[in-house]
Amino acid sequence: MADYPIELERTRTLFDGRQVHIRPVRATDAAMEQDFVRHLSPDSRYARFMATLKELPADKLKYLTDVDYEHHLALVATVEDKGQDIEVGSARYVLDPSGKSCEFAVTIDDAWQGTGVAGMLMFAIMDVARARGLESMEGLVLASNHKMLKFARQLGFTQERVPDDPGTMRVFRKL
Repeated sequence: MADYPIELERTRTLFDGRQVHIRPVRATDAAMEQDFVRHLSPDSRYARFMATLKELPADKLKYLTDVDYEHHLALVATVEDKGQDIEVGSARYVLDPSGKSCEFAVTIDDAWQGTGVAGMLMFAIMDVARARGLESMEGLVLASNHKMLKFARQLGFTQERVPDDPGTMRVFRKL
């Protein structure tokens, strides 16, 4: 496992003036990640995990927070509330076996959608992937998730139906 990439930490200001801290996830963020997922609406949880769940099972929680920073990188967006970091979004990528491409995922707390957090996270994760020599990025999106499909188009992702699953779209772009 690579060392924690502190150079990826940054503070950004949203359009409305609020400050968001973007940083790599840590294994010690498990409780914060679980709270984040619990706080998502049922629709947002389903759109992200393509399954109905109220909280993350222990193995999935470990997978999402105990990353190696090389093959699996996750960035979280946090805000401070009463001296505590609260997660409002996350973006991640996982390398495919070729090491030339990666699959991404992005999730934003319902109350923070439309604030610019998703764009900040996606630009940050794409910049890291590009700097690390990756050539392309792709993701799977429910065909019914019109907001995510529109967002992906705005980021320059091309879309195609998954042949054996008409309810799922594949979005992809060169880096």
